[in-house]
Amino acid sequence: MSGNSGEKGMAMAGAEPIPPGHDDRGSPPRRALVVINSKSRRGMEDVASALASLEQGGFTLVREDCKDPEGLRDTIRRLAPSIGLVVLGGGDGTMNAAAPALIETGLPLGILPLGTANDLARTLGLPQDAEEAARVILEGVAHRVDLGEVNGHPFFNVASIGLSVEVTRALTRDVKRRWGRLGYAIATGRALWRMRPFSAEIRCDGQSRRVRTLQIAVGNGLYYGGGIAIKEDARIDDGRLNLYSLEFESLWKLALVYPAFRSGRHGMWREVRTVELEEAEIRTRRPRRVNTDGEITTSTPARFRILRRAVTIMVPAPAERDTAAGISAHLPAAGMGPAQG
Repeated sequence: MSGNSGEKGMAMAGAEPIPPGHDDRGSPPRRALVVINSKSRRGMEDVASALASLEQGGFTLVREDCKDPEGLRDTIRRLAPSIGLVVLGGGDGTMNAAAPALIETGLPLGILPLGTANDLARTLGLPQDAEEAARVILEGVAHRVDLGEVNGHPFFNVASIGLSVEVTRALTRDVKRRWGRLGYAIATGRALWRMRPFSAEIRCDGQSRRVRTLQIAVGNGLYYGGGIAIKEDARIDDGRLNLYSLEFESLWKLALVYPAFRSGRHGMWREVRTVELEEAEIRTRRPRRVNTDGEITTSTPARFRILRRAVTIMVPAPAERDTAAGISAHLPAAGMGPAQG
């Protein structure tokens, strides 16, 4: 990883903030790629003022339309030599789609949260209002965060097998638009009706554990699934992944555990196995699909690892950060360079 002092225009640890849109030599305004997911629950009406704020703050915006995840990644790679920042408007799926290109190019990311859950934004302590999020891009600090990876697919929030895959199937675009975050509870109820426990083998830390489970989740950040906490002290920059396995014999007990999931204290229940790790492998009797940040991307056998400080994101300054954010209080220097596993 590069030991650079930081990308132009980004405020770094121990450094004076640089005027918005300018580099450390006072050069003319920077160029930022802007891609807005028009299919997000909130669209262009919410971002028009946010983009105007970025332009007023000194950014030259290069606006592109991308029809699919591969198109988004290709656009970031193609424009990387001529831009200094990527601004994405969308939900967790949009951020996940861009992750490989952000890792490869080393470009910092500014987020306008426009999705249903916006769990990555919640983990980072970003405001849900688009114009306020634009202010973070202008006045915040550049912070290196970890990513998880499963079978070569990076993820910001969580990758999971079992129940969450069924939830993703039930959480249609219509359900999201009609019910918003409540749609996650509706989709979960529908998925539980169909879900049956499955057998799996969890290999990590030189040990093998055979389990009968409803779901195995491996989290990188703090929040997922519309505000559920993977573990109460999880941080997106702590160099570790947090695994849990739901090993309930009776489904009705899940209702009792739900409040603990909201706070990240579900590991206190005997039926919830938890492990902290940097690498793991999960095997199942037959291939089972893996959900990464709300998208079905791969299947078992699933090999997980942590990508430390893989992407730089603009976040609120420590003094302005929400205490519920899943980001460390310290501020690692945000040097630009390739990710390290």
